[in-house]
This record gives sequence, structure tokens and C-alpha cells, in this order.
Amino acid sequence: MRNLPNFIVMLFIILCVGSSQSYTQTLEEVLSALPKAKFAEKEKLIDTLGTIEDEIGINILNAMSEGTLYYHKKTKQVLFTAKNEEGFEVIDVITGANLGNLGKREVKRISLNNNLRKYIKNVIAKSSLKVDDPDKRINAAEIIFKSNSPELYVVIQQAIAIEENNRVLEKLKLTEARLGLLSDDPVVQSISLGYFEKNTKTDPKVQSIINEYIQISDPNDGSEQIRLNLIKAENIVSKIENNLRFFKLIENLFFGLSLGSILFLAAVGLAITFGVMGVINMAHGEMIMLGAYATYVVQLFLPNLINYSLFIAIPFAFLVAGSVGIILERGIIRYLYGRPLETLLATFGISLFLQQLVRSIFSPINMPVSNPTWMGGMFEVHPALSLSYGRIYILIFGLIVFFSLWLILKKTHFGTEVRAVMQNRSMARAMGIKTGWIDSLTFGLGSGIAGIAGVALSQITNVGPNLGQGYIIDSFMVVVFGGVGNLWGTLTGAFMLGVGNKFLEPYAGAVLAKIFVLVFVILFIQRRPRGMFALKGRAAEVNQ
Repeated sequence: MRNLPNFIVMLFIILCVGSSQSYTQTLEEVLSALPKAKFAEKEKLIDTLGTIEDEIGINILNAMSEGTLYYHKKTKQVLFTAKNEEGFEVIDVITGANLGNLGKREVKRISLNNNLRKYIKNVIAKSSLKVDDPDKRINAAEIIFKSNSPELYVVIQQAIAIEENNRVLEKLKLTEARLGLLSDDPVVQSISLGYFEKNTKTDPKVQSIINEYIQISDPNDGSEQIRLNLIKAENIVSKIENNLRFFKLIENLFFGLSLGSILFLAAVGLAITFGVMGVINMAHGEMIMLGAYATYVVQLFLPNLINYSLFIAIPFAFLVAGSVGIILERGIIRYLYGRPLETLLATFGISLFLQQLVRSIFSPINMPVSNPTWMGGMFEVHPALSLSYGRIYILIFGLIVFFSLWLILKKTHFGTEVRAVMQNRSMARAMGIKTGWIDSLTFGLGSGIAGIAGVALSQITNVGPNLGQGYIIDSFMVVVFGGVGNLWGTLTGAFMLGVGNKFLEPYAGAVLAKIFVLVFVILFIQRRPRGMFALKGRAAEVNQ
């Protein structure tokens, strides 16, 4: 009895060694057979790799599916590969050791046909249900969900029986219900529909598979169960469609607010300069363009800092566009105050000059501006509602700009002087305010904000010489509709026009929606010439 513990330990070691040798022998047999196997034989070998209870089997299957599993023509050794300038960098499949480089003529890919590619995905998913990582098991369930493979129904049931993670379990049950709809047994179909009925998933994918079930089912085959199943399926689809309409409404609202934030950024600089100086600045769109090109220049000189480029580009674009604005005001526009037609023509000429200058420096073609990784992807609020991170950040950025400007105009000495000049220039001059410098700094501030708008626009549209022209009309519409020189009016007007435009687009199309919005603004101005939030004082006199 004293030697019993030692005997148990020795027996355990022998079993482990035997199991390891068996596993290694099986893997080696598969790898030696793969290079010369025909397609029918490869299916059996793929099955064998799927039964190996180790991630190495899944890794081999993944490499085979991705086309990176090769073998050496002379030795027939199977290898993981990665392309490089010399040909391929090769890695030993079993040990993971780097074996150096081989030329393109020294190796050959283990080929698959379309049927095997589809088959291998199912085997990978089936094997991945046994791995320790819950995210990989969820991904495997999603692959099987899309596979249209009712033969995996039993496999999913077995996985459900042993699964302990609630997230994975929910995904497995959804997949089980999906595969149940593909069954030939009406009772199994009914059980699946019962799951969807109790756990109504407002998900276009679920709607699609139930619609598919309705289409392939024959209501005239005489089966009472099938008839009841079809009634149940139609009720589920109807409920999902009603829920999807609600999420579509939210999606349109988000797109409208996103467009409104862009219109606000484009228009707010124009609202300030127009409100203070009464200048119709046709070169405002080119300030937006300069901000977008400033972003391109930052990324051009700092290619390794793409994720931080916007934080550098924002102040840089503000300084570039603001400086150009001050130069234009001091050099040209200040001599044209009181002559609105000549000011309009002069700023239009400036806009053409700036466009041509950019074409001469950067070329007429659009410049590539990269999106930081943190702006990519979608935020999934619900399976039926995904919001773009990029547009979320632009919306937040627009609100930050609004509150920053509000603080500047309401809480600083410069803001007090700007508001004084905006309301009554003569009285402000009599109180000792240097209205000429206020005009210059205000024009620079408005131009700088337009440059910041260009940074935001560079992330959602092409950066080219004509970028600003697409937003100048919209900017004027927002300013006139909201009320000249009023920040709250500009913000409200931008959001109202943006939301209205996005709600009209599904019914009228993009072009007609813009026309309807323009007609609405014209009719509104006929009733309220000073806009929604009219200023009193000098700004009101200018608009009369």
C-alpha cells in the first residue's frame, strides 16, 4: 500500500506520454498526407485537424483557409508562411520555430476549392467552440449562425449543455434557434420560432432568416404544424419591422445631428464676422479648405503620429486660417466697409485666388488624409443601431467649440468688446474701443474657427481645392435662418436644418431634400427677416 501513490503517479505519466505521442503522431500523419492529398482526401484530413484538442489544429486550418499554408517541394514539410521581398518567411507548424526564408519556387501552397473553403470554416467554428477564450467561442457561434449548416445543430446543443459563460450561452441559443429553422422537422422549427417569439431580437439578421423561412415553407402541404409555424413567423417579422422603424428614426436623428454639427462648425465663423462687420465673406469656404489642408500637412510631416495628428492639426489649422483671415481683413476688406457689393466681389476673387494657390502648391487632385484608429469603427448601441465613432466625435467636438466660443464672448474682455461693436459700433468707438482691431481679431477668430471646421471635414470627405465651395451656401443658410451673429441661433439653425435634411432624404432623395430645405428657409425669412434669434442694435440695423 505504501507504493500505491508512486504507482498512480507513474500511471498518470505513462498515460500523458502516450496521449502526447498519439496526438503528435496524428498531427504528423495529417501533415505528411496534406501535400499530396486530393480534394476529397483533404476533407477527411480537415476533419482530423478539427478533432485535435489543441489550438495548433485551429491555427493550421486558419492558415489553410487564408492561403498561407505551404509545403516545401523537396522535403514535403508543411509550413506557415509570410510573404517578404525574398519570397517567403517560413515557420515550422509544430514547433513554431522560424526556419528563415525560402524562394517562391521552393514552396507550393496547399490548395482548396470553394466547397472546401466553406467546409473548413464550419470545422474551424466547431473546433473553436471548445477553446478557453469566450470571445473565440462567440465568434465561432456567429460563424455557425451564418453557415446554413443544419448538421451542426447537435454540435451547438452539446456546446450549450456544457457552456457556463452567459454571453456565450446567449449567442449559442440564438444560433441553435437559427439552425432549428433549417430543420426538416416542423416541431423543431416551432421550438426555434418560440425562442424568437419570447426573445424578440430587433435585428435585421433575425428578420432576414425568418423571412427566408417563410419563403421556403410551403403553406399548402397540409401540415397543421407548418401552418401554425408560418403564422407565428409572420407575427415575429411584423413585430421586428415595427421595432426597426423606431431604431431607423433614432438613426436618422443621429445623422441629422451629425450633419448639424458639421454645418455649425462651417457656419459659426461666418456668423461672427457677418454679425460684427456686416461683411458677406465669399472666401469663408476657402478658410475651411485651408484647415483641411493643414491637417494633410501635419500628417505628411508626422506620419508616425497619425493617432495624435488631429490634436496637433486643430491649433495649427486655427493659426493658419486665422492668420490668413487677419491679413485679408487688414490688407483688403477694411478698405471696403460700407460697400457690400464690392466686398462681395473682392472676397469672391480672394476665394478664387486661394483655390488656385492650393492647386499650384498641392496639385488639383484630392489629398489623402488618414483617420486615426480611435475614430474608426462603429459603436453598437443595439443590433439594429450602430453609430459611427467618427461622427460621434465630430458632434462632441462641435459642442465643445460652441461652448468655448460662448465663454469667450460672454466671459472675456475681448468678448465684451466684440458684443459692444456688434450691437452699436459708433457707441463702442466713443467708449474708447479700437473697433478696427476688433474687426481684425474677430475676422481672424471667425476664419480660425472655419479652419477648425476643415480639420473635422477632412475626416469625412475628400480634401481638395473645391472643398469649401460645397459648404459656403449651407453656411449662409444656417446664419440667416438662425439669426445673424447669434451663437445659439447658429447652433439651433444648424441642427434643425441638418435633422430636417436627413429626415427628408429617404423620401425625396439627397438633391430634392436640399431644395426643400432651401425653399423652407426662403419662406421662413419672408416671415422673419432677422432669423429665429435676432440681435438688437447695430446687427439688427444691418439686416434691415
